[in-house]
Amino acid sequence: MLQTRWLVRAPIWLFRARLGFLFGGRVLLLEHHGRKSGLNRYVALETVARPTADTVVIASGFGRRSQWFRNLAADPRCRVSVGLRYRVPATARELTADESARVMSGYRHEHPRAYRELRGVIEDAVAGDIDTVPLIELTLTR
Repeated sequence: MLQTRWLVRAPIWLFRARLGFLFGGRVLLLEHHGRKSGLNRYVALETVARPTADTVVIASGFGRRSQWFRNLAADPRCRVSVGLRYRVPATARELTADESARVMSGYRHEHPRAYRELRGVIEDAVAGDIDTVPLIELTLTR
């Protein structure tokens, strides 16, 4: 299913129509800059945690080879649309291994079914353990 481009990109159009609230904060739209082209790029991602109203954690399911991950590593400035918030400036930071372990433990306990499904998808995609995927914390500015 992740290989079907139109299906993966469908949420982007809902966010652009300001209908992102339909995802209830579980999915966000990340707007980032291409590290080579400098063009705006968009990707819809599931949130792993919302520690505060201004902090969202996402997982790079394809590891460090994900284009959005590599783009944020080159320039951590981005924009996030989540819930009722639209195109809010944010800064990205990769979580440490200890921070990631705590977040994934919380996700596993709060969303056991989603964790099992996400685990299968991620482990098939990267042929590795879900608990080793890089997690990114997005800090939104007001």
